[in-house]
Amino acid sequence: MLLFWVVLCLDFRRGWPRHLVLPDDPLPTAQEGQGRELAVVIPARNEAQALAQTLPSLLEQSEDYARLVLVDDRSGDGTGALARELMVASGETAEVLDGGEPPPGWSGKTAAAARGVEHILSSPGAGAIGWFLFTDADIRHSPHSIRALRQIALEQSKSLVSVMVRLNTGGWWERLLVPAFVWFFQLLYPFRSVAKDTSSVAAAAGGCLLVSREYLEKIGGLESIGTEVIDDVNLAARVKEAGGSLWLGLSRRMVSVRRTASLREISSMVTRTAFDQLGYRYLLLILTLLGLFAFFISPPLLCVVALVRDEPPAGLAAAVAMSLQTVKYWPAVRHHGLPPRYALSLPLASCLYLWMTFLSAWNYRWGKGETWRGRTLGVGEH
Repeated sequence: MLLFWVVLCLDFRRGWPRHLVLPDDPLPTAQEGQGRELAVVIPARNEAQALAQTLPSLLEQSEDYARLVLVDDRSGDGTGALARELMVASGETAEVLDGGEPPPGWSGKTAAAARGVEHILSSPGAGAIGWFLFTDADIRHSPHSIRALRQIALEQSKSLVSVMVRLNTGGWWERLLVPAFVWFFQLLYPFRSVAKDTSSVAAAAGGCLLVSREYLEKIGGLESIGTEVIDDVNLAARVKEAGGSLWLGLSRRMVSVRRTASLREISSMVTRTAFDQLGYRYLLLILTLLGLFAFFISPPLLCVVALVRDEPPAGLAAAVAMSLQTVKYWPAVRHHGLPPRYALSLPLASCLYLWMTFLSAWNYRWGKGETWRGRTLGVGEH
């Protein structure tokens, strides 16, 4: 256990990616009209509560894109109508499409995004479009975020650029689980390895993802990931396999305004994808659950046991392991603007993620679906 944390702290690849951050103040557009080669696609389902805070942040950046299309994925809360009102009020040219029914086996979000791409490429002027920005409707963009994404893509010759935005941490459960979610993600997919063309590690954050038209077409479009549960990571993997280069980073100022204040909501978000992340392999599931307990949950438990049994060497080893764990986890807590005491919460968060991972496999085994954004999902759907 102690050796694990020593090695993890010394592993540069899995260090917190503090240098892989979207620029807050990107350089001015090099040429007038350069942004006219980019199209924005926003798949949206039941996002009426968020749109008033998020859509204007994109409409205000109209000089950096040629087209903006919001695809209403069969919302029941007036998302489409509100989007049209906001577009008219802004004075900017943008469109709202009806997403319709997704093809059999497709996720609703991917089908909506594909509908937007199809519409843009079948419209006049489609030949000028070289980049697609896919972004969730609950994300409030920072000023010039589109320009910053393009700057990274062009200056670093990247085919796909994505950003993990700051998730909402307004509720207690969010403060406990959201930093751990991001921390485990970058542990599983080290951002530095993602950016290396020689590495097989590929990942992306689907909430804000810029991809070149060249590579989107090279992999067969979004149709190639239509039935995937984890669409963003699979899209990145296909782009990298096709010879593309990736960049995955963080953003200080782009935020999700979505509230997932209850444990039930967060659990639904995790359980619908956790077992898919393990490739539906039960042996890997067992190893993952054992690893979570042995390396992330056990240090504070062993501290207590050693104290009760009066075993100073064992207690010291467990205390050092817990200290290293806290130091390693602290950057994720700080990134989300939380007090230092939350750096001690990783063991508790790990307990809950262990349970959610097990529950994901249990639901898969017994054919139980989840309810997500007003839609009842079958196993493997989202």
